[in-house]
Amino acid sequence: MLALIDHLPPGARVLDLGARTGSFATARTDLCIVRLDLEIPPSRQAGWYVSGDAACMPFAAGSFDVVVSNHSLEHFVELEATVREIGRVVKPGGALYAAVPDATTFTDKVYRWLGRGGGHVNAFRTATEVSSLIEQKTHLPLRSTTLLYSSLSFLNSHNFTAKPPRKIALFAFGNERFLTLLLHVLRKLDIWLGSRLSVYGWSFYFGNTAGNSDEAWMNVCVRCGSGSSLEYIQVSGAPRKSWIVSEYRCPACGASNLLIER
Repeated sequence: MLALIDHLPPGARVLDLGARTGSFATARTDLCIVRLDLEIPPSRQAGWYVSGDAACMPFAAGSFDVVVSNHSLEHFVELEATVREIGRVVKPGGALYAAVPDATTFTDKVYRWLGRGGGHVNAFRTATEVSSLIEQKTHLPLRSTTLLYSSLSFLNSHNFTAKPPRKIALFAFGNERFLTLLLHVLRKLDIWLGSRLSVYGWSFYFGNTAGNSDEAWMNVCVRCGSGSSLEYIQVSGAPRKSWIVSEYRCPACGASNLLIER
């Protein structure tokens, strides 16, 4: 997603849909970033914040070069209307990035179990289901689909903003080291058995998406959820050997993670 934004020309307009405090951060100051949600949060990232309904956006047709829907489509009650609105507000020749959870995965089942649904009103079960809906309603062609691996960051005690449910005891009360080890075990099982225990969902690129990548990154930070390629970690994360595994510091937040090399 950030590579897509980095390739935009100066002055391009980006819509962050269902943004909350902001679903992405960028160092670029030459872009017009508009973040839409039902309520404007007290804590904000750079950009203009607008209060509005995604199913009836307060923007003119063709307003944005790129629309970002980063883990928000699963929350929209009027899903089809929202996707049609995306097609309306994006410019001809524009682009859409969308990421959603796979409702069949261990991670999403735990998320919804702990959070009594977690606000997920749309349960996506196949990548084709999502991409077909978006292509049909926006008329933007699918360019690539990428598998997303879980970070379990929603279980991490570092990220708690309120008292968690008692069920969190099953995950060592959100202890980061426990979650780091659990993720590593799940990743290894996926590699050895061809399972999907550590898979979270998918990301999709539609339209004019220069700079997109379809590489699935297994190294995802247990604290902030940032995914990194092995090559980038070797340069920025300074991996170090510890016992029989390698550790690295997340380039985004500095948290310690166990390195997956495959």
